[in-house]
Amino acid sequence: MQNQSIAIAIVDDHTLFRSGLASLLEEFDEIEIAFEAINGVDLQTKIARHSEIQLVLMDINMPVMDGFAATKWVKTNYPNVHVLALSMLEDEKAIIGMLKAGAGGYMLKESTPSDLLTAIKVIVDKGFFVNELVSGRLLVALKDTDTKPVFSGRELTFLQYCSTELTYKEIADLMNVSPRTVDNYRESLFAKLNIKSRTGLVVYGIKNNLITI
Repeated sequence: MQNQSIAIAIVDDHTLFRSGLASLLEEFDEIEIAFEAINGVDLQTKIARHSEIQLVLMDINMPVMDGFAATKWVKTNYPNVHVLALSMLEDEKAIIGMLKAGAGGYMLKESTPSDLLTAIKVIVDKGFFVNELVSGRLLVALKDTDTKPVFSGRELTFLQYCSTELTYKEIADLMNVSPRTVDNYRESLFAKLNIKSRTGLVVYGIKNNLITI
């Protein structure tokens, strides 16, 4: 890890939360709060004056420019600046969206300051932070692969159904096949993609435009 302090920005439209978080993090010697911003547009204006920024703590739901768009902008214009999503949403779609936008991790706002400090230090050092919200499988599924596997029409249909709340038994009924056949579709996709979870399949499908949300 780094000996010098880590310069961060906090982007959140709730003033009390933003200022309170800044005060808490400033208690750590490892952290320097470079600036605060109320949304993505405010971030765009301020970050140009702060070349020392290493990481942005990014809220998701903000007016004018939300966390998804702001994260994409940061990673496009400042690729060496890390983004850690900080949200109240323990929502898979939000997590996947932020990871796809370029965030190196995802934390809940209810996290303790010490846990947040750990996440910040790990992302700056390693590039990403894996916790219970962001499994290694999600990160693997989000990476582009050089070779694209070939899928059958039935596998693609099954993949689309995986993005719903349907059980495997219900998917089998809709596809008019046996549960065992659906198991075969799932295992075939797991093998082709080196993925071991339904969530991983959904992330891959979204990333590669195989699933319509």
